[in-house]
Amino acid sequence: MSDELLINVTPTETRVALIENGTVNELFVERAAKRGLVGNIYKAKVVRVLPGMQAAFVDIGLSRTAFLHINDMVLPRNQPTPNVFELLQPGQILTVQVMKDMLGTKGARLSTDLSIPSRYLVMMPYGHHTGVSQRIESEEERDRLRSIIERIQAEHKLPGSVIVRTAAEGIAEEAIAQDMAYLAKLWEFIQRKQKSIVVPSLVFEELPLPQRIIRDLANEDTVKIQVDSREVFQKLQEFVDEFVPTMHDRLKHYPGECPIFDLYNVENDIQKALQ
Repeated sequence: MSDELLINVTPTETRVALIENGTVNELFVERAAKRGLVGNIYKAKVVRVLPGMQAAFVDIGLSRTAFLHINDMVLPRNQPTPNVFELLQPGQILTVQVMKDMLGTKGARLSTDLSIPSRYLVMMPYGHHTGVSQRIESEEERDRLRSIIERIQAEHKLPGSVIVRTAAEGIAEEAIAQDMAYLAKLWEFIQRKQKSIVVPSLVFEELPLPQRIIRDLANEDTVKIQVDSREVFQKLQEFVDEFVPTMHDRLKHYPGECPIFDLYNVENDIQKALQ
């Protein structure tokens, strides 16, 4: 099977078409106005501790301070929940992740229990167990996946928990190992960056659509990835060089005057699908 990814970028939206053997198989759209903050990781500073609420206001560099409740923090295991003042003080530096976007006058909701997804896995660096999606019902398959994860996790020396996503059901160990290697590189990148930036700052932004598509869909069958934006192409070059180096030579900038989606009549297929 021969696959291509076509990435079309405009000021208002980004579209990605998956082409299989010359035919549009899937289309993905992300509108710029609807991209939120959920999943973003920040190096932040505690502004105010609220002992009556067991919470704190935290500056992550946005127009409004964000909210961190003690129930969303990594706590000592097998111990009673402490008072928030035992964990947080004004001026304290934290690494946090956005759980909920800002809404109205409310700031974003935060967690210190980081969760980093890949195609088949979710890494929780401060967790303490290996889990498998409950949607995978076969006990034999669950045991197979759990043993694969534990073996590869030890090999890559990844900390914390790894949760196996539903998409991993029936997937070969080699593909799961590749996913784990991606998470290992990403966690190393996050740790390295948070040491070198000022507070408050964005450490890691939840991946835009083109990067997510390459992470989740690009494989040995992908012969070419074409993008019609020079700026996005350069960002994708940095991404694949850091995390998916096998895609380096397959990533191309498309400079043609003909719209990129006209290469395979993608626009015609979209209009047919909407009729």
